[in-house]
Amino acid sequence: MSDYMFMLDSHLNGEQSKALAEVRLAAEQANLNLFLTGGAMRDMMGGFPIRDLDFTVEGAALKFAKSFAQAGKAEILEVDENRKCAELRFPGGVTASIAMARQEKYSKPGMKPQVQAATIHEDLRGRDFTVNAIALSLGKASRGLLLDPTNGLGDLSHKELRAAANYTLYDDPSRILRMIRLRVRLGFTIDERTMNQYRNIREAKLESKIPAAALERELRQIALDPLSGDILKALEEENLLYLVSPALAGPKLNLSGFQKLQKARQTLPFGIPIAVHWYALFLLLLLEKLTPRERAQVVAAAAIPKPDLEAASRLEARAGKVEKELATANLQRPSALYALLSKVPGEILLFLLMRSGQRLVLDRTRNYLQKYLPAAQEITEKDVIERGGQPGTPKFAKLQQQMIAARLDARPKKVVVEEPPTTPPPGPGRRSASFGR
Repeated sequence: MSDYMFMLDSHLNGEQSKALAEVRLAAEQANLNLFLTGGAMRDMMGGFPIRDLDFTVEGAALKFAKSFAQAGKAEILEVDENRKCAELRFPGGVTASIAMARQEKYSKPGMKPQVQAATIHEDLRGRDFTVNAIALSLGKASRGLLLDPTNGLGDLSHKELRAAANYTLYDDPSRILRMIRLRVRLGFTIDERTMNQYRNIREAKLESKIPAAALERELRQIALDPLSGDILKALEEENLLYLVSPALAGPKLNLSGFQKLQKARQTLPFGIPIAVHWYALFLLLLLEKLTPRERAQVVAAAAIPKPDLEAASRLEARAGKVEKELATANLQRPSALYALLSKVPGEILLFLLMRSGQRLVLDRTRNYLQKYLPAAQEITEKDVIERGGQPGTPKFAKLQQQMIAARLDARPKKVVVEEPPTTPPPGPGRRSASFGR
């Protein structure tokens, strides 16, 4: 195993490792050259947690991506027919993109690019920033080989964002939003040539060429980021939020709400995947202080899908029902609280941590996330199999829940510390055993 493969394994959680192994095996069977690229490589080499898996293949990427859905191994979230890429969700909430290695040519800034198949080296040289232009080969013949044609590793070590080419930001002005987001998220500076591109774009007002679909994609990425409020503040300072709505400024930009969300996120246990509708939470806070007319303006400017808006609007009512049950139900045993909250979506739990004014509700939610959920992970699939359960069967799920309940409700054993026996001091006319030696 190469050092880079070892590094990759150490950065992935269990569910991500399973998804990567699934994609790697399928690529070998389809005889496709497979690479880990983009944000996954940037985060791994930069020492950040890997949030999403980004795969690039030299060949028919969409056919390859759709094969996972057809086999019932993943759900397709989004397909871009022009760029030949797809977003998938694997079990455990693992999200991954599968894209064709490609070259993009733009006739005008912000226009739909002409796309053609390319080698992985050509693909990397045509990316947005050098830190996103690093690849790791996952193919059997060259597994562990690192590709870095634009010296992204050097920029990672210097903590600097640099455009991969002279016309990177001109071709696709939506990349300036990504630049601000990455600057805040990574804490990097922006090199001078890239800043000159940025200033020229702003002077020519090319940001107005950003299409609604690209604006909406960037909002989704901001929603996933733990520093979403800081990113919005940075965009406001750069006078870029007007693209979404001129009303998103000053007191109507709900920075206090995003600060509460950031604090609530810190309660989530590290390394345990929890399904959260981050976009619903983000939209709730983004639109909260706006008038109905201003909200409609945001929806139109960014072409926000109706299902996501409905999910955001239902959050408060759904959280209210859970809050009432938490406040009134008899949940003396840890297993009873676990059974209740393990069925509650992550966005509801975070909403309660942000908004509930009831101490009992807050305590029970924190206990579930910080004590009972981590303890439940101690019951492994192997443990259930040893007790006679077969994965994928109703008996397995029932037995697993029983073992978790027993683990949570077990009282910790009292540790009795015995005092060492003491030897009485020698009395009158007595000598200690060591006397005279």
